[in-house]
Amino acid sequence: MLEERSMFSSAPLTEETGLHVQELYAANSVDSRPLRPRDPLRDIEGMQLLAQSFTRSAEDALQQLVDLALELCRADSAGISVVRTDGSAENYYEWVATSGRFHPFLNAVLPQYPSACGVALDRNRPQHFRVDQRFFSLLGVSADPVLDGLLFPWKAGDTHGTIFITSSTNPVQFDSQDARVMQILADFAAAALRQQQQQRVILQHAADVAAGAMANVLAHQINNPLQSLTNTLFLLQNSPHAESSTQATIALEELERLSRLVKELLSVYTTAGGR
Repeated sequence: MLEERSMFSSAPLTEETGLHVQELYAANSVDSRPLRPRDPLRDIEGMQLLAQSFTRSAEDALQQLVDLALELCRADSAGISVVRTDGSAENYYEWVATSGRFHPFLNAVLPQYPSACGVALDRNRPQHFRVDQRFFSLLGVSADPVLDGLLFPWKAGDTHGTIFITSSTNPVQFDSQDARVMQILADFAAAALRQQQQQRVILQHAADVAAGAMANVLAHQINNPLQSLTNTLFLLQNSPHAESSTQATIALEELERLSRLVKELLSVYTTAGGR
């Protein structure tokens, strides 16, 4: 089983499984696709909702993540997979959040092979993937084929997984701005899973005040950039003559700034012991 997965991971195309995976920024990548019109105001409003979800629970944040990926990238499906700590080769990945056409597969458990998630994690880089009916037949499920899919790995301590979006109707649905948004959301997925791990520690060690304080750091500090997001939103709303491309650039820069904060917090959290 492991040998098969290693062979699969090194190949961009696997005809026998119906699963096609290649580097996202390889030849004919999303960078070469024309950009579609975007609503920068919606990008910012969506990220505000996401940041607020962290103050409620990690589960809320995970669901908000996939719902936002679905909307901002105009995808048919979105999901977050996690490598199970107690899994076997047959029960290796779990979809802990889903949205869109794949919503019925929430909490589905998938094998280690064949898996686009495994390729992304092995390479530790974003991947482009397609799936035809042969893949779903191997899994024994009924689902729409994936004509266009983006897959981003993330890591939270010892926990690994991916976040993905798919289109079952358009083979060139996603562009480079979708890829930028998804990279940001992958950073947030790592933060949400880290927060979820800490919440479990709190339940197990309710008397540990230090653990409780650490658990709240990520949820509260992630709101610090919201003032900047709000200011940008105000300027966009009151600048009817601004160019759309300029607005999109500003919005994405703000989102990436928020993503960098998440990375810094995770780094500090890991250095402090990540309990």
